[in-house]
Amino acid sequence: MKAVVQRVIEASVSVNGSVTGKIDSGLLIYLGIAHNDCGKDADWLAEKIAYLRIFNDTDDKMNLSLKDLTESGVCAGVLAVSQFTLLADARKGRRPSWNGAAPPEKAKELYEYFIEAVKKQGLTCESGEFQAHMKVSYTNDGPVTLILDTKEL
Repeated sequence: MKAVVQRVIEASVSVNGSVTGKIDSGLLIYLGIAHNDCGKDADWLAEKIAYLRIFNDTDDKMNLSLKDLTESGVCAGVLAVSQFTLLADARKGRRPSWNGAAPPEKAKELYEYFIEAVKKQGLTCESGEFQAHMKVSYTNDGPVTLILDTKEL
């Protein structure tokens, strides 16, 4: 699994003009699922995201996690958006190949599993709509953007 993690002040995703997910602050996660990914990858990623210390403390140092914020009463969450294009292979030619992306049935199952894994961490998790054309709107805070890949463990 590959995830682009962005610290945001606000984020929302809409399909056909209707908002399907929205957070006031927290983390926007673009999630790509590969052929050989499994529930173990989703569990690891959900825990990593919950405890990443990328939010500022009172000394303006990145020492707090999303879990820390929510446990202290701050309204923050996760907005998970499926994005198979994260698995693009553009090394050859001009047209990317998405052969590394999981087939839709498997990807949808793991995307939904990931959302539940985030919720099991005690976090709010909103989402986009799998296999839909989505419009994502957000304000990156920092900007802080990280790339996590379970295959690099």
